[in-house]
Amino acid sequence: MVRSRVLQLQKGGNFRELGGYQTIDGHTIKWHKIIRSGKLGNLTDQDVSYLNNYGLKYDVDFRSPEEKAQAPDRIPQQTKYLFMPVFSTDETQNSKQTDYLQRKMESDPTTGRQQMHHVYQDIITNPHSQKAYRQFFDVLLENDVEQDTLLFHCTAGKDRTGMGAIFFLSALGVNEDTIKADYLLTNKVTKPVLEDLVKTLKLKNAPSAFIQSMRDLQSVQISFYNTAMEQIQKTSGDMPNYLHEYLNLSATDIHDLQRIYLE
Repeated sequence: MVRSRVLQLQKGGNFRELGGYQTIDGHTIKWHKIIRSGKLGNLTDQDVSYLNNYGLKYDVDFRSPEEKAQAPDRIPQQTKYLFMPVFSTDETQNSKQTDYLQRKMESDPTTGRQQMHHVYQDIITNPHSQKAYRQFFDVLLENDVEQDTLLFHCTAGKDRTGMGAIFFLSALGVNEDTIKADYLLTNKVTKPVLEDLVKTLKLKNAPSAFIQSMRDLQSVQISFYNTAMEQIQKTSGDMPNYLHEYLNLSATDIHDLQRIYLE
């Protein structure tokens, strides 16, 4: 099968391979072993067949119970579905705005950006989120059959999924420039969707402050990444310590992850 960073599914958004990235010590992440994406509820039969042929054995869902109920995942029959909500409610507010937040967004263009900074701080400090990412690593460690592929996702595949990728790539020893580039790739992949949204909002004469907030809510920014890293520094000093102290990754876990995912 052709090796491609961005996977082209008919109704799947932000589907991306993590294979091919290099670690600081010169190893490479195996292709067809781990992919990240947005929601799976709209996948076509052809998309499901594509994932089946890809070897998909694990589907880790980071969404809230509400998001799951609104759009259940469509996956191949042999795929093991694992529900691990990073938040008990959808804090990323991608699909639904509270009345208060909507009013604030219409008057203050920084509202969306402030909301996202709060989300990233909460991902790092919230014990519920830490538990979900620890469970994610448990499944990553379970995925040790050579031809099996694991997928992890949320709704847009950018924030909860983005942090999952950051934790995973960091645990494998991928350099930070590569981790940042993978994180920011969301903006390139989802640009047409965002442009369509902005066009629709302008046609509806939405306030410019609201449009700017929606841009921030629907994209990733290096400042969001930096907010998470700053919170990790405050919490535990650095990423290795955070992975050990808050996600309970042992030296053996790190070694096993490298054995499973690197070549």
